[in-house]
This record gives sequence, C-alpha cells and structure tokens, in this order.
Amino acid sequence: MKYPHHNPLKSLHWWKKATAYQIYPRSFYDTNQDGIGDIPGIIEKLDYLRDLGIDLLWICPFYQSPNDDNGYDISDYQAIHPDFGTLSDVDNLISAAHQRGIRIILDLVINHTSDEHPWFIESRKGKENPKRDWYIWRDAAPATPQKITDEPNNWESIFHGSAWEYDAHSEQYYLHLFSKKQPDLNWENPEVKQALYGMIHWWLERGIDGFRVDAISHIQKKHGLPSLPNPNKQKHVSSFEYHMNVEGIEKHLFDLKENAFSPFDIVTVGEANGVSAEDALPWVGEEDEQGKSGVFNMVFQFEHMTLWAEEENRDSFNLIEFKTILTRWQNALEGKGWNALYLENHDQARSINTFADKTQAYESATALAACYFLMKGTPFIYQGQEIGMTNHQFTSLNEFNDVSANNLIKKLKEKGKTDAQILHLLNQVSRDHSRLPMHWNDQAYAGFSTVSPWIRLNPNYLEINVAQQQKDPDSILNFYKKLIRLRKSNLSLIEGRYQLMLDDDPQIYAYQRISSDMTWSIITNLSGRESKVDLDLSSLGECVLNNQTTNNKNKKSDFLTSKIAPAYCAYVFVKKN
Repeated sequence: MKYPHHNPLKSLHWWKKATAYQIYPRSFYDTNQDGIGDIPGIIEKLDYLRDLGIDLLWICPFYQSPNDDNGYDISDYQAIHPDFGTLSDVDNLISAAHQRGIRIILDLVINHTSDEHPWFIESRKGKENPKRDWYIWRDAAPATPQKITDEPNNWESIFHGSAWEYDAHSEQYYLHLFSKKQPDLNWENPEVKQALYGMIHWWLERGIDGFRVDAISHIQKKHGLPSLPNPNKQKHVSSFEYHMNVEGIEKHLFDLKENAFSPFDIVTVGEANGVSAEDALPWVGEEDEQGKSGVFNMVFQFEHMTLWAEEENRDSFNLIEFKTILTRWQNALEGKGWNALYLENHDQARSINTFADKTQAYESATALAACYFLMKGTPFIYQGQEIGMTNHQFTSLNEFNDVSANNLIKKLKEKGKTDAQILHLLNQVSRDHSRLPMHWNDQAYAGFSTVSPWIRLNPNYLEINVAQQQKDPDSILNFYKKLIRLRKSNLSLIEGRYQLMLDDDPQIYAYQRISSDMTWSIITNLSGRESKVDLDLSSLGECVLNNQTTNNKNKKSDFLTSKIAPAYCAYVFVKKN
C-alpha cells in the first residue's frame, strides 16, 4: 500500500512550527441556513483562518451520531452526519485547506462508540453474539447487606451517575465511562483493534493530516474491574483511579502507534487527562538513542485547567499554582518531548472568565494570549478565543444543553444544592459556554446563520465580533495576528528553552525563551491590580510587542521607567546573545 504524506523534511517537524485552531463545527458557520454550522461553512472561512495565520485545523466530530454528546457518540466512523454535509464536502474541505497551506486533524474517538453503532447493536443482541466481547459486559453483583446496588462495581461515570447501564434483553450491565449512550469498547479484544485501525487508515488515505485522540487514557481498565475503595458507602465513587492511565495501557498505546499511525507522516495529539509531567515521556517522548519514542507527537494535559474539578467554584485564580504546573511541563519535556499549549477548548469555559476579568476583556485576552502562546510548544486557539468571546450568563438550569451539565444538575440536586447554587457553578464551568455560536458580525444571529441557531447566542456579539475587530488595529484579533507573526518569524521562539522568572510573584507571570542567539522575555501581569516588576528591564533588550492600545501608548514608557505593570498588561522583549 502506498501511504500519503511522505515528507523528506520530516525531521523539521512541521507541527512544531504550526499555529493550530480548533473548530466546533456545529457552532462555527452555517451555510445552508438550518441553524447548525456545517462543513461548507468551514470551507467558506478558510481565508479568514489563513489571514489569521493558522497552519493546522483540529475539527471536532462531524461523523454520523445521535448527538447525545454532540458528536462524540459515533454511530458510523465513515459517514458524515447530514447536519454537517457529505463525505464529498469533507474531501472538498481537505483539498481547499491544503491549497491554502492548512493541514487538518480530526477527532479520533476510540474509547467508546454510540449505542447506535452497528457493532453495539450486534453486541447487545445476546451473550453468544460474535461481537458481544467487543464491549464490556458484566453480570450483576451478588446482593449483600452492605451493598447499595447490584451494579458490577461502584464506578461513577465521568458525566456523573453510574458508569453501568442495565440491558434487560440480555440481563447484563455494560460499562460506559461517559454517557449511557457511549458504551466503552473492549481494547482487550484484538478484533476491536483491527477494526479501529482499518477505520483510521481509511481516513488517512483520504488525505487528512492526523488526529486529536479523544479520551485515550481510559482505554485500559483495572483487571477484574474491582470496586473503588468506598469508606463512606457512596452509591457511586467519582475517582478515575481504576480506569485512567491504568497499568498496562502502554501495550495498547504502542500497538495503536505501530499499526495505525507509524506508516503515515502525520501529527497526533493525545488527550492525556491524568498523565503527569513526570510520567509523560512514554506518551510524548521524542526519539531517544535507542530509536524509541512516545506514542503521540503532543498531548493535551489538564492540570492547569482543573478539568476534573467540575464541582468547584472558580471565584479565585491562583497564579503561583498555575505557573508551577506549566513550568513543570515545560521543564519535563525540554529536549525530550513537545507541549500542546492551550487555554480553551470545547470542554472548557472561556479563558477570560476562568483566568482573568471579563470587564477588562481586551487587556485580559491579550495578556493571557501572550503568556501561553510564546511558551515552548504548539499553540492552539479555540474558535472565538481570538476575539475574546466570554461566558454567557445563563438565567435558568433549563437553558443548559450539554449532557454532562444536565447530569451534574441532577447529581447536585440529590446532594441538596439549590437551583441558585447550581446555576452559579455552571455559569463558571459549563461546557456550553464554549459551544455557543461564533460571533462573525453584529448582524442578526451574529452572522453565524440567518435563522435561530441550534443553541442560544451570547448577546454580547453586538460588541464582540470578527467584523468589528478586523477594522480595529487595537483589537484582540489583531493582537493575536501580531503574536502569530512574531512566533512564525523567529525560530528561537520555537526552539528556545523556557526559563521561569519571579516564580513566587502572585501577580506577574514572567519567563524567558533562550536560544543560542536570542533571549526573549515575556512579562505579563495576570491580575486586576498594578504590580511592581522586580527585574532589571533595561537588561532585557528591545520591547517588540505589548498590549497597550494607541490611547495608552505612554504606559509603555511608564512601565520601562517605573517598573509598574498595569493590570493585565503584556510585554515581550528580545535581545541578541
């Protein structure tokens, strides 16, 4: 078989130099006016993305799906949901993107399928079905006076509630670590692996450039599927200890790499929730002296996002802890692996609300951008982040669309939380915030569609939109363009090592990128108060970028002389070594 994408310059690692952009297609741009974004909508906006400076697109699932989890419950990996278009549209997208120098990676969802996938339909027909063992089925546990339920164990779903669903027809339970409509595949079955590898090859032979691999750290479950320690006799225990990065997962990961990825010159990004920086090299390590390397080219780690602290209020931001986490990852992978840099994605609330102050939107968005974007790694931008989109203020629990949010509402009500308490929490953490339609202009429906969208709009599209920011030289969008150009035009910002400065400062995040010929110094105040910067600024070289607007241009000189950093300011210096 002749594999595509042969690249004689592979050693240059094109994906290290890339700027990546994540698209949630349902909410990006609607061309057929049904209120749902589609694949032709992505094609229509490729010139916008090229102008922004994007080299790599990660597109969330557009496969056939019942949409219980908005496409992450796949019923046919090789078919396109009619809401998004056709397979021909996908081929046109790949071609149009490549013509513009933009590569495409798709979401690869292989921990689970939809319960409407033909594999699962066969599996649930009965215990003797040839595909029964493609999924994880168990008998009910024997009843005892100590047990609250007869479920096979006490695991809680990541989306809350039990991780088990009873099937009356075959009188067994099946495991679902996410929604009950997302049954987990059995990675111990070699037939499952071969079917998945064949599907992966099919997509790569169509010309895509790689994958973001969803929930991959959950494919190995603890042998015997034992119950978690349960001192309080909870009905379900929310720890992921027995199904996240469990011992033995390496054999599945390297099998995936060897049989599905290695024949192709592609980029792979693993969703590595639960993987620590100290244990990251098998996941993302570069080739060592023995010729061994990690499974993926990059991983998304979640320590700085507190992804699994969904039930905690985010009323404060601990900058020192944030710096410690990101610095640990930078240092652990220096010369050995590669970071994927991000502050937003489809599973997170908007970064301005999480890490900064939406009332100072321009300053917050640009300071956060400079801070994360110039670290060592490939930066990812989530749609709308480049214009500073913020969380929506939901007013009722009935307004939330996400399956995880609705399960969390039920769980918290059972714990005695009031509607007001739950609403306050979800207005901070809900995934729905990032899934509202993209703001293209200030016209009806934010220019996303000409009809009412599938999900509500954030009314602040009148002030926050692409069209307005394209005309404003001091906009968040144009600041991102400057950042992207700066990184693209300076190899030292790609190759230089990271070094933290002022590690104990509770307001200032300052670090350097040091190469043989250049030293870059990035200084950001990620607080709502001005702060003294305890550095010799005159030794840092020329200030080549800052986020002070034209109206505040004097603040740059004030900062250089006084060392007083305004709230949410960002300064980038460079000097020759």
